[in-house]
Amino acid sequence: MRRRLPRGLRPRLLLALLLTSAVTLGIAATVLLSPLPDRLREQSATNLRVAVTASREAFERGLREQAKDPFAVQRVAEDLRQRTDGRVLVLDAVVPAGLAVYDTSSGAGRRTATLVALHSLRTRTTTTDIRGDDVRIGMRLFGAKGGVAGVLVVERRLTEVTTAVDQVRNALLAAAAVGLLVAVALAVALSSTLLRRLGRLRTAAVRISQEGIVEAPLQHDEGRDEVGDLARAFGRMQEELRRQEQARRSFVATASHELRTPLTMLQGTMELLEEDLAEERLDIADAQMQVARARRELLRLASLAGELLDLSRLDASVPLRSEPVELGELARAVAAEFGLRAGERNVELDVVQPPGPCWSRGDPDAVARVVRILLDNALRYGPSGEPISVSAGCDAAHAYVEVADCGPGVHPAEREQIFERFQRGRSASAEAGFGLGLAIGRELAERMGGTLALAGEEGQRGTRFRLDLPAAEPGQEAEPEPDPATAGRA
Repeated sequence: MRRRLPRGLRPRLLLALLLTSAVTLGIAATVLLSPLPDRLREQSATNLRVAVTASREAFERGLREQAKDPFAVQRVAEDLRQRTDGRVLVLDAVVPAGLAVYDTSSGAGRRTATLVALHSLRTRTTTTDIRGDDVRIGMRLFGAKGGVAGVLVVERRLTEVTTAVDQVRNALLAAAAVGLLVAVALAVALSSTLLRRLGRLRTAAVRISQEGIVEAPLQHDEGRDEVGDLARAFGRMQEELRRQEQARRSFVATASHELRTPLTMLQGTMELLEEDLAEERLDIADAQMQVARARRELLRLASLAGELLDLSRLDASVPLRSEPVELGELARAVAAEFGLRAGERNVELDVVQPPGPCWSRGDPDAVARVVRILLDNALRYGPSGEPISVSAGCDAAHAYVEVADCGPGVHPAEREQIFERFQRGRSASAEAGFGLGLAIGRELAERMGGTLALAGEEGQRGTRFRLDLPAAEPGQEAEPEPDPATAGRA
């Protein structure tokens, strides 16, 4: 039967922290406790051997004085026993298994001590024998003439090693219990905070789906972690969606209003013409005037449809070409397209040619589209009989086209507002556009790496728009990715 994992973030965090703590404590216990007994035994045996070696001369002197002072060896042995808390035996070098010269614990068996003494005599070294918690040190004792006079054997049970290991083990168990409790507390606190912050994000997402992006409140999280980054990214996304939704609503409302006016006029004109034809009292002059008015409204509808199409393609990020464009020749060609319309308004188009070629980098159709928008605005808002200037120029880093008229200018409060969609200046008339041209022009300029802005100073007579683009060298290869949204319209 398969074991099911706990669902939810809280039990997973709790389980992860518990497992991490348990594994860490287990590894620490293994690394610490496994070699600890052996190290403690070796250290105790080393200390005992040092003590035995230090008392060697005293035992040898006691053996030499044994004939005069029967208690000389006994005093040295008892002193060593008190210092080492072990059993001290002095055995005869000739017959180690025989009667001991002195034994601080005569009632106990000394078979193992005898074996250690024999091993020390046979190898002619100081012997250290560790068996479990028992340690034995065997060392030869020399007489006055240099011969081996006896063997000193010290036995000691290393009870402190077992006690120390038990104490360390108990301390580790207590620390493990405390560590696991702390891990549980941290997991609960961390998961509560984390789940509360994630819960706010989930609640915000649900409210957006139920109430809409505009009505749902914005989310704020000041945490400097991944959840805080997620919350701030969610808030930025929510703000952008709210902005787009408000722009969409404004677009729908404005487009509906702009479409309603020409459609209403067209409907009225068609109804009047239909009545005149039905009653057979058609007035040719009045009919021609109504047809001209209907044609004018149809042109406005066609212009609005084209601008909306341009906006939709710009929003879809249709790629533009990037190739050298000669701005002087382009400005002259675009100005020639408006010659007939300028003549109807008795306006002179003054094209100021630069002293030399002015090459910029951009999409030729898009650049021409921006210049057409600026000329169309100048003819709409400029007074009849006043000239319109079109000029081009360049320097080492930029090339530009300027279009200036002698109209009423732009109010200081509207210098940036007029570049927003469906925004028109205060001087707009009933025959003005829909407030999309400059917005399209600025977006095209920015996508080509340039700018479109008002060049004249506040309070200056007339209006001057300037299109700035990066300079380029003629003959550079193009990056052809045509943008059908910027196809030129006269």
